[in-house]
Amino acid sequence: MLWTRPLVMLRLLALLLTSELVRTGFVVSALPLAGPGLGLGTAVIGAMVGGHYLADALAKGPVGLVTERWGLGRVLTLGAVLGLGAVLGTRLAPSPLWGVLGCAAWGVAYAALWPGVMSASQALARPGRTARALAASSLSVAPAILGGALGVGPLMQAHPDAAWLLLAGAQGTALLLALSLLGLRLPHSSLTAGSVWRGWSRVAVLLPAAFAQTLAPGLLVTVFYPLLARLGLGLGDLIGPGLLALALFGLCLWGAGRLADRVHPRRALAPGLQGLALTFALAALPGMEDRLWLLAPLLGLGYGAFVAGWNGLVGRVLPEAHRAAAWGTVMAVEALGYAVGPVLGGVAWASFGPAGVFTLGAAVFLLTEGYYLLPGRSLTRPVPRAEGEAG
Repeated sequence: MLWTRPLVMLRLLALLLTSELVRTGFVVSALPLAGPGLGLGTAVIGAMVGGHYLADALAKGPVGLVTERWGLGRVLTLGAVLGLGAVLGTRLAPSPLWGVLGCAAWGVAYAALWPGVMSASQALARPGRTARALAASSLSVAPAILGGALGVGPLMQAHPDAAWLLLAGAQGTALLLALSLLGLRLPHSSLTAGSVWRGWSRVAVLLPAAFAQTLAPGLLVTVFYPLLARLGLGLGDLIGPGLLALALFGLCLWGAGRLADRVHPRRALAPGLQGLALTFALAALPGMEDRLWLLAPLLGLGYGAFVAGWNGLVGRVLPEAHRAAAWGTVMAVEALGYAVGPVLGGVAWASFGPAGVFTLGAAVFLLTEGYYLLPGRSLTRPVPRAEGEAG
């Protein structure tokens, strides 16, 4: 087991999964499909979704500070209550004004969930397993997101009442899980003010790279299907290479996580970034459709090493006195990278076609790698740990 208190961590992960299932199903499937029938126009639906995600992104850092004062369990419970209110309110009493305000309020409270889970995972990780614990926590939610995006939609089309019941039931389960964690507080630290400031200065060093490395995959968000059409490929053509990439990703994630924990996260992060840069560079060359079985293993190995190294590096330098707020700050900057990536990807596609998109992605990964290698990036020594601090 990766954590010293596995039952607490498993409940937190279950809360994260149910919450992401509901949120993804609500914004990707329920609102677009059922919203017009409830009297919610396209502009209102866009405002509800945009208001929620914008509030979530902007509130991550400040809400992290709130969790340190009120306790993580209380803020998570508030978020679960607001989420249930947003789902039930949209279904039973739809209103454009209250829908937008309710989704925004849900986003503010939801902002505590991801930083809280990651900071708890770091604090409760067994000695020598921090990078693996953080990587497992960040990736465990993938099935829930896929279920919300690909499962709720068809159910909403065929049996809308059952789909709404699923969303409400899952959110009710999330509320029960949050209530079971009501008294949870993250470990306190007795670091001095000077140590805390040094920790935050090291977080600031991470932020440009956090922005760049989420920007690179974001380049493909809006051009993915046009790219497949231009290459003459269908989704079925990606199943085999995708399964190979997924298998190698899992193997590399565990091996690179052990390396990051035992030696240093940079030992995993550097080859991960190099592998991703090489993948994007090869994809930029003509005839990419003939190299899928080469690109797939490179992508799986590169991304596995990157995820292990990045999570280990972020976990190593966060100030323990304000861990949740620091996680929130890093995640907010990552969210901005994902927001800017599609814009730049669209511009690169319009100007230079697929080669421009992949060349830009390769350049971003290489610049990120160079940034970590610059002199003065003092990320090799961990922030002083408070006596008795877990993880």
